[in-house]
Amino acid sequence: MKRNKIALAGVALFAGGALALAGCAGGSGNTGDGGNGGAKADPDAIITTNGSEPENPLIPTNTNEVGGGKILDEIFAGLVYYDAEGKPVNDMAEEITTEDPQHLTVKLKEGQTFSNGEEVTADNFIKAWNYGAQAENAHLSSYFFEDIEGFQNTPDVYGAQGDMSGLQQVDDYTFTITLNKPAADFALRLGYSAYYPLPDVAFEDIDAFGENPIGNGPYKLDGEGAWQHDVQIDLVRNDDYDGGRKAKNGGLSIIFYATQDAAYADLQGNKVDVIDVIPSVSLPTFQDDLGDRAVNQPSAVFQSFTIGQFLPHFSGEEGILRRQAISMAFDRDQITDKIFFGTRTTASDFTSPVIDGWSDSIKGNEVLKYDPEKAKELWAEADAISPWEGEFKIAYNTDGGHQEWVDAVTNAISNTLGIEASGDPYPTFSVIREEINNNSIKTAARSGWQADYPGLYNFLGPLYATNAGSNDGDYSNPEFDALIAEGISNTDTAAQVEEFTKAQEILFNDLPAIPLWYSNVTGGYADTVDNVTFGWNSVPLYYEITKAAE
Repeated sequence: MKRNKIALAGVALFAGGALALAGCAGGSGNTGDGGNGGAKADPDAIITTNGSEPENPLIPTNTNEVGGGKILDEIFAGLVYYDAEGKPVNDMAEEITTEDPQHLTVKLKEGQTFSNGEEVTADNFIKAWNYGAQAENAHLSSYFFEDIEGFQNTPDVYGAQGDMSGLQQVDDYTFTITLNKPAADFALRLGYSAYYPLPDVAFEDIDAFGENPIGNGPYKLDGEGAWQHDVQIDLVRNDDYDGGRKAKNGGLSIIFYATQDAAYADLQGNKVDVIDVIPSVSLPTFQDDLGDRAVNQPSAVFQSFTIGQFLPHFSGEEGILRRQAISMAFDRDQITDKIFFGTRTTASDFTSPVIDGWSDSIKGNEVLKYDPEKAKELWAEADAISPWEGEFKIAYNTDGGHQEWVDAVTNAISNTLGIEASGDPYPTFSVIREEINNNSIKTAARSGWQADYPGLYNFLGPLYATNAGSNDGDYSNPEFDALIAEGISNTDTAAQVEEFTKAQEILFNDLPAIPLWYSNVTGGYADTVDNVTFGWNSVPLYYEITKAAE
């Protein structure tokens, strides 16, 4: 699926009504019917689906993982949202206009409210963004504001020390955004959760708010106790929401499954309505099992594993040699064929084939090819700098279905390089992320990226720029930083892609992460539901799903 480009200079963006949604996968197509043989849809039916325990309280600017992000996207509404194909559609915004790629004006629709009745105004966006950007708060998504005037990215300060001067309120429903440098895709980013507004009550006790957030989206929490930690979270339709994602069902129950196998078993038993992941053991058969209720389609998901610059033997020139050796020590094609059965595509860059500007012929990407002799040669060169000692491990979360590929990769590394290599299992995603975020992890670790918005820069800047919020390996290369800064400032699309391509050439030498493959979204739904569409970023459009009365 190709993503739609967006012009920025001198035009009004996203003005007018919502764009038509284009589905990539669906049920019967009877928009008025639910499952169970075409029985009439129940507007109050609860849709059950899979998820994972959020890493942190549900604060938009401090959530950068899929479990929490899935929930935030249902209970909040930003200036825009992305339709199934990744096209931006106005939500809270009436229009977003640009004088040039450094100056934007946002005009809000009047009368939009949070679920507690507070009206959504320009101040709710400005206060939320300033709070998320402030250095003292150290929020995980603060880097999304680094292009706004007043944000500082220096050795002493990363973030804003006060309110960002680049955000100015014009009136209750209008504010301006001034960037500290041109960012040609800034308007496209505004559908990501870091840019959601917050009601005034959030700032009275932000931690308490994160446990029971009040949003302005198509759903809201189902009262006190709706979030049962490590079990599930229950959402109900927010009838005060009046945007383009108005829910056609009564709510969502997002179940935090301990394993993918358990989620799939419940799907087969009609105990859960829709899931967006299939366990590895079921990949050979799930499309036969589910028939036209199976989903296997491209999505903006990149998979890798990261070997931190701070680990012994993995800094400097020795580290580069060892990463290159490891990258060439295993056969990606064989793993995607034997383990994933056509639901993954071997990586040839650091982004995704569904994003405009992707290329499979970037200079240096031969380091992704299986070449055991070259791998041994590079490992020996590294040993000449400092002899290897110890065991190489890849940490992974067991609730994410990663054991099979980790075992295959580490077995190949062990056999090719003649070292001890194995997987290092962690029980949950949140546990492994805690160690990764504070750089206390002692091994390599599985990593990956589900795009926040449909742009090349999103796969590069947030993961590999110096001090970026999702830079798990603590990577830093001034030449790379300069190239992506030049690229994102360039309004010429072809020239921008050229800069990003040069930046990826540097990544192929340094390998701050070892690219593995691009993921399809694999999932399915029960015969209890209809109108199921999986979006460009692999998440179902829950608000469209209908279900028959029981």
